[in-house]
Amino acid sequence: MPAPTSTRARLAICAAPFVALLAVAAFVPLPFAIAQPGTTVNVLGTDEGKPVITLGGAESRRTTGQLRMTTIQATGPRVDVSLREVISGWFRTDRAVMPHDSVYPVGNSDKEVEAHNNAEMRKSQDAASEAALRYLHKSPDQVKVGLSLADIGGPSAGLLFTLGIIDKLDGDGRGGDLTGGRTIAGTGTIEPDGTVGAVGGVPLKTLAAKRDGATVFLVPRGECTDASANLPKGLRLVPVEKLTDAVTSLKDLASGREDKIPTC
Repeated sequence: MPAPTSTRARLAICAAPFVALLAVAAFVPLPFAIAQPGTTVNVLGTDEGKPVITLGGAESRRTTGQLRMTTIQATGPRVDVSLREVISGWFRTDRAVMPHDSVYPVGNSDKEVEAHNNAEMRKSQDAASEAALRYLHKSPDQVKVGLSLADIGGPSAGLLFTLGIIDKLDGDGRGGDLTGGRTIAGTGTIEPDGTVGAVGGVPLKTLAAKRDGATVFLVPRGECTDASANLPKGLRLVPVEKLTDAVTSLKDLASGREDKIPTC
């Protein structure tokens, strides 16, 4: 039975402000950032014409295979994100809607964010050098490590930097490459003692890794669930907590000892 005329009128009157609110909200900036898969860089190779890893006081090995650090690309700190963009991002597997402050915890200008990310990258590079040399029982007084990446900041390349240094100096320890000739990708911070830390945007990084040819993805163990969400076909996840976990798994992979490699 149709609603009485007075009821329909009240519903129409109540709905009008709601519809107007939605119309306004669609264009009002929201405190979110929209992220998508970013670039990847082979740390065993070059970036913008310069070697990513340089060594002084020790011979650098010729390597095969790749160790690709991964990134996400997010809307800038001063970019307004609308409700329409947020809703669209929620329904796409190649996008992520993230709280603005989780992407940009320090500062609200491009310069402040760049300065913060560059500082975090420098700390990550120092930690990676120390962790690699500790693992190989080499002195920083004898081996000088240089690391260079253009236009990429933050600490999440630490693990891949460390593995790259080890591969350049020692390979798998038996004359072969740590990669086994494969394209390996991954993410994770690194501490000087070899502890691997969590990062953000892992599902998007797996998409970037697969897009750029990786077949294996090293992920901090605590982020296995996130990494498994929408995991691209043909990309194998290998969880790590320590640098030794990553090195051991890569050596086992190169030697065909598949049954010994942990999975998420």
